[in-house]
Amino acid sequence: MGQDGSFGGKIGRTVGESVPWWPEEPTPPAGSPNVVILLFDDTGFSHLGCYGSSIETPQIDRLAAAGLRFTNFHTTALCSPTRACLLTGRNHHAVGMRAVSNFDTGFPNMRGYLPQSAGTLAEILRARGYATLATGKWHLAPMEQCSAAGPFNHWPLQRGFERYYGFLQGETDQFYPELTRDNTHIDPPAGPEDGYHVTEDIIERSIGMIRDQKSLRPEQPFFLYCGFGATHAPHQAPPEYLAKYRGRFDAGWDASREATFAHQQELGIVPPGTELAPRNPGVKPWDELSDDERAFAARLQEAFAAFLDHTDAQIGRLIEFLRELGQLDNTLLILLSDNGASQEGGPTGVFDEFRYFNGIPEDVSRAVERLDDVGGPDSHTNYPWGWAMAGNTPLKRYKQNTHGGGVRDPLIVHWPARIRDAGGIRTQFHHVIDIAPSVLEAIGLEAPAELSGLTQLPMAGTSLVYTFDAAGEPTRKQTQYFEMFGHRGIWHEGWKAVAFHQSGSSFDEDQWELYHLDEDFSECRDLAEAEPEKLREMIDRWWVEAGEYGVLPLDDRSWELFRGSRRPGTIRSRREFTYYPPISHVPADASPPLGNRSWILRAEIERQAQDQGVLAAIGTRNCGLSFYVKDRRLVFDYNWFHEHTRVVSKRELPAGASEVAVHFMRRDEKAEATLVIDGEECGAVPIPRILRMISSTGLDVGRDGLSGVTDDYAAPFPFSGKIAKVVFELVSLRSPGEQRAEQELEAKVQLSRE
Repeated sequence: MGQDGSFGGKIGRTVGESVPWWPEEPTPPAGSPNVVILLFDDTGFSHLGCYGSSIETPQIDRLAAAGLRFTNFHTTALCSPTRACLLTGRNHHAVGMRAVSNFDTGFPNMRGYLPQSAGTLAEILRARGYATLATGKWHLAPMEQCSAAGPFNHWPLQRGFERYYGFLQGETDQFYPELTRDNTHIDPPAGPEDGYHVTEDIIERSIGMIRDQKSLRPEQPFFLYCGFGATHAPHQAPPEYLAKYRGRFDAGWDASREATFAHQQELGIVPPGTELAPRNPGVKPWDELSDDERAFAARLQEAFAAFLDHTDAQIGRLIEFLRELGQLDNTLLILLSDNGASQEGGPTGVFDEFRYFNGIPEDVSRAVERLDDVGGPDSHTNYPWGWAMAGNTPLKRYKQNTHGGGVRDPLIVHWPARIRDAGGIRTQFHHVIDIAPSVLEAIGLEAPAELSGLTQLPMAGTSLVYTFDAAGEPTRKQTQYFEMFGHRGIWHEGWKAVAFHQSGSSFDEDQWELYHLDEDFSECRDLAEAEPEKLREMIDRWWVEAGEYGVLPLDDRSWELFRGSRRPGTIRSRREFTYYPPISHVPADASPPLGNRSWILRAEIERQAQDQGVLAAIGTRNCGLSFYVKDRRLVFDYNWFHEHTRVVSKRELPAGASEVAVHFMRRDEKAEATLVIDGEECGAVPIPRILRMISSTGLDVGRDGLSGVTDDYAAPFPFSGKIAKVVFELVSLRSPGEQRAEQELEAKVQLSRE
C-alpha cells in the first residue's frame, strides 16, 4: 500500500503476483489551446496603431487584423490591481490589492499580495496539466519581501508558475534591469554597450521556455504570462528606434490628438457621434508652450514611441516563433494594457521620473541642454500630460483616475483556430476580471471551488467568449464598480457615474457625474442635473458594490505610502540594517529607507594600500548615492538628477583594518555629509537638495552592479579589499508633528488590538 493509501493496484509477495498501478496525471481537455497573455504597462486606449495611433505597431496590428479588437474593455486604472484582477478573476479590493503591491495599509483591501483563497490562473491551469511560464513584470508581491531573503510566498513560482524570468518591481531600467530568475536575483546578461535591452531579453527567455517545453513535452499545452516594462517609465529604446521618430511629433499633442480621433472614426474604434473630450485640466495648448517646452515635450514623446515600436517588434519575434513551431493557430493570445496613459510626467514631462515622486518640477531650460540623452541610459524619462492625454484619445483624464482615460484600455484577442470574424470589433462592456473566466471557458474548465485544499473566493468576472461569434449580442455583464485613490465610478446597464476626488478633501464633497455611456463613448455629456434620480440610484449601487467587494474604508493616500508599512517585523519598522557581503542585490523597498532623513553608514573594512572600490551604492546614474574608496581616499557622491555633490576625505585611508563612515544629517530640505575614518572626521560637504524617494533601483553592497551612480568610476567597481560588514543606522525621518501623528496612529492600532 502506498504511503497515502491511494495505491490502486495489487501488491503480492512477488512481482508476478502483483498488479502495477499508476496515479492519473492531470490532463487538460483534448485540444486545449496554449494561452499567451501579453500585458502592456501604462499604454493608453489610442496608443496602438490599430486603435488610431500614428506610432508604428505593425505586429500588433496584424494580430488585430486576424483577431478581435474590444473597444469597451476596462481595467482598474493602476498596475498591480489590474494584474491581481487579471490573474484571479476577482476584484482588486477583494484580494487585498487596492493599489500597488508596495503598500500595506493595515486593512484587508490593501495587503500588497493575493490571498491563497484567490487562486491564480497559473495555479488553476498547472493543476490541470498546463506548463505555466511567466516573464517580465510581476509587481504582485510586497516589495519589501522581494529581497534574496524573501519570504517567497508571493513570488511567481509560489503562485502557480513553474518558471519565471523578469523583474519583481513596478518598473525597471530597460538597460540595467533588476532581474530575477525563478527565486534568485541575477545580474543582466549584458549592458547597453552590448546592445542589451530588457524587452528583447524577456522575449528571448519566453521563446526559450516554450522551446524547451515543446521539445520535451510536445503534448502539453502551455500558459505564458508576459508583462512588459513598456510603456511604463523609464521610456528607453535602442538608438535606431529613437532616431526613427526624430521630428515626428513636432506638430504637438493637439494636432496628434485630432489626427488620432479622425483615424479612430475611420477604423470604427469609436462609434458615430462620439465627441473628443475637452482638454484635461492643466494641459496647455501646444502653441502656448515656449520653444524649450515644445522641444523637450516632442523629444519625450519620441522616446515613448520608440519604446512602443521596439516592443512591437519583439512581439513579432514571439509570434513568428509560434508560427514556425506550428503552435500559433491553437494559441489563445490576449494582448491588453493595465491602465490608461500615465500622468506621472507632470505638465512638462520629466528627465527622471523620480522628480514626480519627489514633487520636484522639471527645469525645462536645463533639460533641453541634454535632449540627445532622452531615451538612452542617461535618462529615466516620462512624457507630459499633453502627450498622455493624446494617448487616451478621445477620453478624459489618465491612469489613476476612474474616468475613461484611466480605465478604458485596448484589448486584442487572437485565436485562429476559434475566431472566425477576423478583424472584428467588439463593443460589449467588459472588465479585466473577465479575462480569467474567459480563459477557463475557452479551455473547457470551470473555476474550482477548492484549490490545494483551500476554499476559493468565487470569481466575479463574466466570460467574454460569447463575443467571439456574436458581434451584436448585448453584453452579459451587468455591473462593475471602480475605485482608485478615492476616485470612484460605477457602470451599470450602459450608464456610468464617476467622481474625481481631490486628495485630502472630504469624500462627501466629491462631485459625481453621470453619463449614458452607450450613447456617450467619451463621457462628454454630463446628465447629473438632468437625471438626479438616476444618479442617486447609481451612487447607491456603488456603495452596495463597495460593501460586497471590500472597497471600504475609502483611502485617498497614495505615494506617501511608499514610506512603507509600519507593521511590526517588516523592513520599514527597523532602524538598523547590517549586511555581510558578498550579498545579492537588494531591491529598493527592501533597502534601508534613506530618503528625506538623517542616517549613518558605517563599514568595517580591511585593505592593502592599492585596494579600492564601492562599499555601498543605491540608485543609478540618473539619481542615487555611492560610498566608495578611490585613490586611497574615502569618497561619498550624492547624485541629485545628474547634479553631483561629492566629498573626498582629507587624508588617505590607512592600510589594514579600519572603520569608515559617512554621516548624512538632514537640515530641513538640505543636509550635510561628513566622512569619518576610525572615529575622526575627515571631510564634509553641504548637500543642497535631498530626496524623499531616491530611486526605484535598490542597494548593492561591495559593488555598484547595475547603472553606476557616478562617472567617477567604471561600474561595477567592486571593492577589492575585504568588507566585514556594512551597517546603516536610521537617525530620523519625520518632523515633530509627523512623529506625534504617527504615535497617535500606533496608539489607535494598539487600542484596537486590545
